[in-house]
Amino acid sequence: MLQQIAHGAPVAFQGVGKTYGPLTALHPTTLTVAAGEFFALLGPSGSGKSTLLGTVAGFVPPSHGRVLVGDVDVTSVPPHRRNIGMVFQNYALFPYLNVFGNIAFPLQMRRLPRAEIQQRVRRILDVVRLPGLADRLPGQLSGGQQQRVALARAAVYDPPVLLMDEPLGALDKNLREELQDEIRQFHRAIGATILYVTHDQQEAASMADRMAIMNHGRLEQVGAPRALYDAPCNAFVASFLGEANLFRIAGRDGARLRTDSGLALAASGEPGVIACVRPERIAIAASPPGHANAFAGTVDDVVHGAGTVRYRVRLTPDCTVTIRTKPDRRAPDFAAGDAVGVGWDAEDTLILPDA
Repeated sequence: MLQQIAHGAPVAFQGVGKTYGPLTALHPTTLTVAAGEFFALLGPSGSGKSTLLGTVAGFVPPSHGRVLVGDVDVTSVPPHRRNIGMVFQNYALFPYLNVFGNIAFPLQMRRLPRAEIQQRVRRILDVVRLPGLADRLPGQLSGGQQQRVALARAAVYDPPVLLMDEPLGALDKNLREELQDEIRQFHRAIGATILYVTHDQQEAASMADRMAIMNHGRLEQVGAPRALYDAPCNAFVASFLGEANLFRIAGRDGARLRTDSGLALAASGEPGVIACVRPERIAIAASPPGHANAFAGTVDDVVHGAGTVRYRVRLTPDCTVTIRTKPDRRAPDFAAGDAVGVGWDAEDTLILPDA
């Protein structure tokens, strides 16, 4: 057994890459996750996020590079000797063991004294708020309760790093949101470093201290969720992390940028090929509002959601914009077919590279 590493250890990827013959699943990646950090790996299917996670767990031996946990190089250490916790999407609970037995299993494998096993299991049951369910079988639990048991089993032996691979993917929307809050509280309670894989941008943004956006086996950008949303490094990150109105820049008309759909945009920032405007930055009114960018258009579609209204407004025959507003009794509601004005400030037009 690998000697216990300090609780909440940093994880360092040093040029870690993975190839399968001619296929590159993960390009050389260098990244450091701080001790005790909640770090999310976010990207579409096939982006390399689970491959990167697998190199920490030991399930995916890297083709090149090193993985360090604390100051220990674990690149060649077998998975069962890394002392790293893992939570899977399908829970992977033993159906014939009760809750206590499932959580106690990794402690029994480590041959801890019976009294210490009892103490640790009771403590972690309190942390995941399941103190009265120790005798239940997994089949007698709800999906959310099973996921809490999986969390408890992964953390009961105090691993320095806890890996979570799409742990909420099998749950319905309301339960996912409830468990997001619980996992944040769980993280604060145990203090371990968490690497969390998901393709759900809202899930990652609401939970992580920092996150990495991945695409085609490469790291696109790393940072705090708000920083990545407000200052994406390219059009892919802008469109993947939240909604974005993207306009391809065709040239200039004096001080304004001319898009390929014929709009003349006021913008601030460095030169680029894509203009990006977030939907919540755009105002909508009965006539063009007083902004640096002001256009007349026609409402194509209206969707009333939970606490927001989303408008699709056509500005030219081949250009529509998405607008998100909060319902306001003092403001008019618009319907499909209405003539409206839309506008946003120059500083809300982000100028980005394509990729």
